[in-house]
Amino acid sequence: MSDTSDILIVGGGLNGPALALALARAGFSVTVIDALAEETRADAAFDGRAYALALTSQRLLSAIGIWDSVADHAQPMLEIRVSDGHAGLGPSPLVMMFDHGEIEEGPMGYMVEDRHLRRAFLEAMAAEPGVTTLSGLRVTAQQTGPDLVSVTLSDGSQRHARLLVGCDGRASGTAERAGIRRTGHGYGQTALVCAIAHELPHHGIAHQFFMPPGPLAILPLTGNRSSIVWSETTAHAAEIAAMDEESYLAVLRPRFGDFLGEIALAGRRFSYPLGLTLAKSFIGPRLALVGDAAHGLHPIAGQGLNAGLRDVAALAEVVTLAARRGEDIAGPGVLDRYQQWRRFDTTTLALATDAFNRLFSNDNPVLRLGRNLGMGLINATPALRRGFIREAAGLTGDLPRLMTGNAL
Repeated sequence: MSDTSDILIVGGGLNGPALALALARAGFSVTVIDALAEETRADAAFDGRAYALALTSQRLLSAIGIWDSVADHAQPMLEIRVSDGHAGLGPSPLVMMFDHGEIEEGPMGYMVEDRHLRRAFLEAMAAEPGVTTLSGLRVTAQQTGPDLVSVTLSDGSQRHARLLVGCDGRASGTAERAGIRRTGHGYGQTALVCAIAHELPHHGIAHQFFMPPGPLAILPLTGNRSSIVWSETTAHAAEIAAMDEESYLAVLRPRFGDFLGEIALAGRRFSYPLGLTLAKSFIGPRLALVGDAAHGLHPIAGQGLNAGLRDVAALAEVVTLAARRGEDIAGPGVLDRYQQWRRFDTTTLALATDAFNRLFSNDNPVLRLGRNLGMGLINATPALRRGFIREAAGLTGDLPRLMTGNAL
């Protein structure tokens, strides 16, 4: 195995493998380095996590050869209902309802469980000659030269490439070693995440219920199951997370309501603190950051993975076009194109989710009245409603080719 590739990717979650496959299909040699053992990543046990993939993200997965492997496990999101209220008292009568029938392209998106996506990526990378995967190894050092970047791994070996990409999350070691600082803040909220089995069908409807401590998202999975992303204040969330299953459900039920009948846990529960974090630069010498390594968002709109996949599509396109023009794929001008394409969009999205969370995660009566009237206005205005639907589907802005379903 050669110790030199065109591109080194640090991080084997979802964005890293997606980028590796996109680049390999464009003719590059790619090495993916992941700290987790492959057996851990391939574990089929359902842990409750799932992702809301926008329509354009589904198109990208199709373009890089992943979608056929997960399509049977994907639940189309046919409608989104957004409401405001209090636990046990039900939602306000003024709600926003977005129906996929108002756009021509099809479902706004799909819910897919983490376990199915990870397994599909592992199988696709193993079958792709242009991708080498190194599992169970950490990067301990990195050094940039005039033509190559080198990393030292935890087993003492070294790997080299023309471009290094950090897909290693909010605590990105790749960014830290490059001296790229971050800005952001915590929300004093924790997301409680699990999957719920319910008595009645969900009909492909996603619900976002805003309560003073934080939002509750009820997202449809295949069968009579839904994914729950439930935000509470940090102290209260810690108490809930420590409860046994029946006590946990007793707290959830008045928030969830009875519209889907009886509910029960389906899989494990876990939690994670919520915050906003943005890298002060998405690039460095022979380096680019993708996904949470560049921007960590509040899950209020379910756009974290979608934003990361748009990074993947943009970087793959910029690098591929640069190579076809004979440019250095990690030259400053090339990487600056990637940053210009993605930084404004992700910063705007981060600020929007931040403002939305602050607007809704409170019990101020004036703000509550204003937001309820605002939701009612949007719901009654077809042009505004259609704009929100297209935004949820990822159809706005300057779309990279892969997000239109086309090869590079």
